Amino acid sequence: MSTTQAPNTERLMPEPMPAEPRSVQPGGGVCYRIELAWGRLRRWLLTRFRPGYVARMARLRRGSCDGAPHAILDPRDLKYCRNQCTCHWLAEDDPFAWRDRLPFARWGLGELVLMGVPLALVTALVAAFAWHWAWIPAIPLVWVMSFFRDPPRRIPQEPGLLVSPADGKVVEISRVEHDAFIGGPAVRIGIFLSIFNVHLNRAPAACRVIALRYQPGEFLNAMNPASAIRNENIWIALEEESPPHRRLIVRPIAGAIARRIVCPLRTGDRLARGEKIGMIKLGSRTELILPESEELVIETQVGRRVKAGSSVLARWTAPAEPVGSSNQERGQ
Repeated sequence: MSTTQAPNTERLMPEPMPAEPRSVQPGGGVCYRIELAWGRLRRWLLTRFRPGYVARMARLRRGSCDGAPHAILDPRDLKYCRNQCTCHWLAEDDPFAWRDRLPFARWGLGELVLMGVPLALVTALVAAFAWHWAWIPAIPLVWVMSFFRDPPRRIPQEPGLLVSPADGKVVEISRVEHDAFIGGPAVRIGIFLSIFNVHLNRAPAACRVIALRYQPGEFLNAMNPASAIRNENIWIALEEESPPHRRLIVRPIAGAIARRIVCPLRTGDRLARGEKIGMIKLGSRTELILPESEELVIETQVGRRVKAGSSVLARWTAPAEPVGSSNQERGQ
């Protein structure tokens, strides 16, 4: 890709968090409302019957709870409002850190319980009385478990690489005449996620979150080009940590079946290459937008299947110097 555009060399200041989204899952949903209701009951039970635990977790808590829509008693209360406050617990102080080691996406554990447990009970009941029909409820059970899976990924560490932000099939590589955030012409890579793909999104490079925009919208089929404009999406503006601090954009877009986008990021967050940055629940689309440059080499093509965090979509022929790189995957 050739252009006369000069690279951005000045660091950007992260924008303040916008009024929307007010939750890491701004589209809501039935399972979301059930989880919030359970959270209210759980906090009441903890306050009434386990005051010692509540006091201990309060002592261990870091940061501020300002902006949170409810009391933050332990790390479970941050699941849907992590982007509204700065409080957190160190890993060694988090009694629920083990959930991050499960082979399932933590943002999907509620759906996994609410949908998977009834299906498992029905499957067991049918198998007990008519085992040859047990495959009927077993098929949706296996699909639910498969959809929310979170397999480990080996993140390539070579400098200058840009990895895929999503699993799926590359359906578009096109030129954008001008992108306001990029500051000039850009290259857009569109990835379609079917209902059988892993749906976790990952950071394409070591970068910092500069801005976020949540756009409510329609739920057209993600294969429809109009979906990129009209569907619900979250626009994530990023800046690479290393000079020349190139700018890039990741945009998860809802589809005809996918109605829920999860984005736990706050502006100013620093991300490692391949770090988990959210999830789209059911079939959907994710876009990666890069500055067009003579130094940019596209390493994929339309029709190729890619994996988030491990498949290389592009590379810089003059890579930036690594800053604080690590050989261990973040977010596991």
